[in-house]
Formats: sequence, structure tokens, C-alpha cells
Amino acid sequence: MNITSNKSLLDVDQLSEVHIQSIMNEADKLSNDNIASTKKYTSGKSVLTLFYENSTRTRTSFELAAKKLGADVINISLGSSSVKKGESLLNTVKTLEAMQFDLIIVRHSDAGAPYFISRNIDIPVINAGDGLHAHPTQTLLDIYTIQKKLGTLKNKKISIIGDILHSRVARSNILGFSKLGANVYINSPKTLSLFKNKFFEKKNSRVNFVEDIDHAIENADVIMPLRIQLERQEQGNIPSLREYSKYWGINEEKIKIAKNNVMIMHPGPVNEGVEISSGLVHGDKSQINLQVEHGLYIRMAIIKTILSEAK
Repeated sequence: MNITSNKSLLDVDQLSEVHIQSIMNEADKLSNDNIASTKKYTSGKSVLTLFYENSTRTRTSFELAAKKLGADVINISLGSSSVKKGESLLNTVKTLEAMQFDLIIVRHSDAGAPYFISRNIDIPVINAGDGLHAHPTQTLLDIYTIQKKLGTLKNKKISIIGDILHSRVARSNILGFSKLGANVYINSPKTLSLFKNKFFEKKNSRVNFVEDIDHAIENADVIMPLRIQLERQEQGNIPSLREYSKYWGINEEKIKIAKNNVMIMHPGPVNEGVEISSGLVHGDKSQINLQVEHGLYIRMAIIKTILSEAK
């Protein structure tokens, strides 16, 4: 299964339903394999993680995934790299290409950076998050988590609530969930919304921007609050965290109108008591730790697929 013509994974919009399901099936197989058998898949391959932004979950998950498959993993610390000396992104990746890595996993603060890298080197690239644009592996692990619980996304109501404006997860999830037939509801403060850009609604009737949070939550199968990105709030998009939490924070009271078995998801990291209550984070409806676990298998599946195709 070719992920793309150059074997890179840059966003979910490049994947067909068949491609997505193939990754899900591979993740299932890998989750049932023991460590001795998985280590044979990419033995002798070299994987580089190139993160220009801080990351705990994603970087660790990718590193562990590659190591469980038998690959050698090299991490580049931005603080000690030549980037600090003024080296351009192009020169950096050309240098890394000369070292003959088999796969580069990149996170960058600029939207489009993984695309730029992919166009300029002959090595597969996985986008681990670029600016406010995309986070495809998060979407795939979220799809996997929902499928494992509900069996399918088709005609399920999935509500994404919160800081949509600054969320690359939201953009990729909207594309991925709707592609698999889910009805996606989006609710946020107007100052943190994508209301001004109706791209998703114009492209897909399954995507609905709603102003009333109850409209989003009512009869929802899945509720996914997003992290309020405190580092991006200098612009005064919200009056205060207290007010944000009052109107858009998800808690036990608000979800009473959702389905009884509603799945509570979150891409992490979580601001407990702000966008979601501690009770929901650690309650029986929470899938948050499962998302982390499933992320490992999904990233193993993607790495295995790409490196197998690159032979």
C-alpha cells in the first residue's frame, strides 16, 4: 500500500478509506505480536526524529514505535543543532539526507515544513505536527480508538469543542472523521473558531459548525475537548480561563445530554479543570490513556508500512 508517491505521510487528506483501514488492520496485528517478532520488521533501518517544537507524547511514541520494530533511532535536539548557528531548514535536511537515513519524522512550528522537506529530499517523511496545519498520526490513532470502541465512525456524532483556531489536531480530525462517514460537530468561542473560513463545510456536508455547545454535545457518541493553548492567548481571544471553563469546559453536568456511553477523548496534554474536568479525565468514559496506547501501535504500523515500501 503506497501512502503517497514518495512514501511520505503528510496529512490524512492524502489517504483513502482503504489506506486508512489498512493502517488500522496493521496496528491490530502489531498489537498482538510479541516484542521478539516485531523487532524483525525494520531491523537495520535508521530513523531520525527531527523536532523543532517541544513534545513528550508524540516524540516518545514515535521513538518507542521505531525501536519496537527493530530500527535504530537518532534524536536531534534543536538546542544543540546547527539550527542555532543559523543553518537553514533546507541545508539541515540536505545534510541529513547525505547521512542516508531511511525515514525522517519531523515536527515544525511552520505549517508546510514537512511538505517542503519531502519535496527536497529523497527520504520518506512523516509529519508529526506542522504549525496550525496538520497532525495526521493523531487523527489515525483517534480513528483507531473510536473504531475499537464503536466498530465504525459511519453516522456517529463526533463533537470537537474548544480552541479550534490554534489546533492542528482539529483540522486533521475534521478531515479524517468526515472521510469515514462521521457527522462532525464543531463548537468554540467565535474568537477561537474557523467560522470565517467555511472550507470544511463547503467541502463536506458532514461537518457542522454550531454556536450552541448543547447542540454539539446532545446525543454525541464522542466528545473531544481541545487543549486551550495558553501560550497563544496573548491576543486576548478569551476574557479569562474561568469564563472559558464555565462556557466551554466539558464536565459531568454538561455531558448528561450526550449518549450514555459517550466516549471522552483528548489529544493531550490536558489542562484539567479548564477545558475538561478531572472527573472526566480519570472517569470510566475517558479514552485518553487508550489513545496514548493506540498511538504506539498506529505509529508502528505507519513506520512499518513506509519502510517496507521503501525497500
